[in-house]
Amino acid sequence: LLTSTGGRSCMREVEYDVVIIGSGAGGGVVAKELAPLCTDGKRIAVLEWGAKLKDEEFTGREVDMASKLFFDSGGTFTEDRAMTLAYGRAYGGSTVIYTGTSLTMPEDVVEQWRVPGLEFTDLHRRSMKYFEENNVHLLADEDINDNNRLFLEGCRKLGYNVEQFPINTKNCRGSSLCNLGCPNQAKQGTDQVQLPKAESQGVEVITNCRVTRIGDRVCEAVVADPGYGERSKWEPGEYTVRSKVVVVCAGGVVNSPVLLLRSGFGDHLPMTGRSITLHPALILVGEHENPITNFYGFPKSYYSDQFMKTERFLLETCMYFPFVTAKNLIGFGAEHSELMCAFPRLQMILVLALDAALPKNRVTLDANRDPVVAYTLTDPVLDALHASILASTRVFFAAGAKRVHAPAGTSFFIDAGHVDRIEELIPRANVKPGKISITSAHLMGGCAMGRDPSDSVTDGWGRVHGMPWLYVADSSLFPQCSEVNPYITVMALADRVAEGIRNNAGELLS
Repeated sequence: LLTSTGGRSCMREVEYDVVIIGSGAGGGVVAKELAPLCTDGKRIAVLEWGAKLKDEEFTGREVDMASKLFFDSGGTFTEDRAMTLAYGRAYGGSTVIYTGTSLTMPEDVVEQWRVPGLEFTDLHRRSMKYFEENNVHLLADEDINDNNRLFLEGCRKLGYNVEQFPINTKNCRGSSLCNLGCPNQAKQGTDQVQLPKAESQGVEVITNCRVTRIGDRVCEAVVADPGYGERSKWEPGEYTVRSKVVVVCAGGVVNSPVLLLRSGFGDHLPMTGRSITLHPALILVGEHENPITNFYGFPKSYYSDQFMKTERFLLETCMYFPFVTAKNLIGFGAEHSELMCAFPRLQMILVLALDAALPKNRVTLDANRDPVVAYTLTDPVLDALHASILASTRVFFAAGAKRVHAPAGTSFFIDAGHVDRIEELIPRANVKPGKISITSAHLMGGCAMGRDPSDSVTDGWGRVHGMPWLYVADSSLFPQCSEVNPYITVMALADRVAEGIRNNAGELLS
């Protein structure tokens, strides 16, 4: 304990061999992979900003869970307020509020990344490791609910390619609450798999611990009691956390670049925070004549990549609960109320636009040194969103929906009898920022892998250029968007980061 001076509060000082910032898909994997070092007397700490909720605290109530598991309750705005971003803050990071859909990166995308030393075969092998470790499997036909079955039927009638999502659940009871934290702990995220394994071998996970700045093998952190979840292993207060060997940033696309920028590393790493991609998304709904099973059962079972290479978007099944659904509808008043009252009859589709990595799309700092996400919805992205609305509308009607709410439509509802007029009724001119509710849950980039500081922040093993003691292990490593759900790819890259640490840390970890 350091002596307080000049009226300042006391600051505690602790030391570890390895410090990992963040406990999600990246940080949890690195912690588990390095955990065997603890048997040799090494000390490893994971510093997690969020809380570790008790089982009974997973209530499934939207506002309650959003405030406890997401940054900004899942509604972080981009600088122009045209998009909202959803990313997790909890023991287990975003794996707690992710559906668990597990896809491997396409080979052509890995090749497009052009990261020296990163090969598809290696990334695929590591992805398969986490397929097994996290119980990734296909859902049995009898467990597919109507919302997903109708998507399958609609796509097949239209001739669209449709595939089933592999998912990482165990003993799933079909609560459909994946995005609010599974109340049955069935989803096999890092909170259920990697972190418990790491802790069983001696890794210390410190929750409610916000890292505010990093220096040469040192982190400044603040522990605060949020009023829920398990108590942190550290008392509230300020801490200096020293690392003898390495620091690993795994705080995600917003927080990892912000830590580097706030710590002054942006001067010699000009790509820090730049070229982020977000998979801009829309939630679309179609109303059926009779009730369907939509908010019971696993919510995300199928996807269509029919338009991935041509019009640059994906279609996925989804089911969100009333608050999120309501905010994604356009309009107010009687029609909005009428559609929400039809909730038990709603079919939902999530569309993802595959956006380009542009340097102007970036995470930066405001005057208070807080994060700002500057992102421009370009014409190609808006074109993709328009095409995805048209495709989804056709799927809804092919599946038997009586009417559809298209957020860019000329009217609140489009009836099935007008299916041949949807291009007229959903004009491209209506697809513009501020008119439709665009969101993102797939944040990527900002600490990209590459050759040198001119084009990237880290090398192909996640080691920050010019700082052999500093690594990044999260989706901010992506040089471009993954084109598919990025969860498993983050784990595979984190596995590489952990191997790189073991190989490069030399005698310090021997």
